[in-house]
Amino acid sequence: MIRFAHFNFNVLDLDRSLKFYKDALGLEPVREIVPEDQSFKIVYLGDGKSEFVLELTWLRDRTEAYNLGDEEFHLAFETDDYEGVHARHEAMGVICFENPEMGIYFIKDPDGYWVEILPARA
Repeated sequence: MIRFAHFNFNVLDLDRSLKFYKDALGLEPVREIVPEDQSFKIVYLGDGKSEFVLELTWLRDRTEAYNLGDEEFHLAFETDDYEGVHARHEAMGVICFENPEMGIYFIKDPDGYWVEILPARA
């Protein structure tokens, strides 16, 4: 059997990304990996409800932004409070694309990754 383990985003400023994911999506660190030489740090974020974890990887010596290509990939989250979450993201100024006809929108994290927000399916 194969199970989902995690999804990774590489980040330049780990503290900024941790704050974004907590404020925008309610994700909190659930575990981390830091080698003795502190050359990188991996922090796994979870929502406390599902088994899903988002891995944020920070490399100490990385200074340039990551090439995200054509941004054809994204992470998606469902919410039972679509209007409330949308209002929070609007106030944060992180909404980068909306498709009202489909009832979805995207937010952009500090490193430029797109995250889709959609209403929970009945």
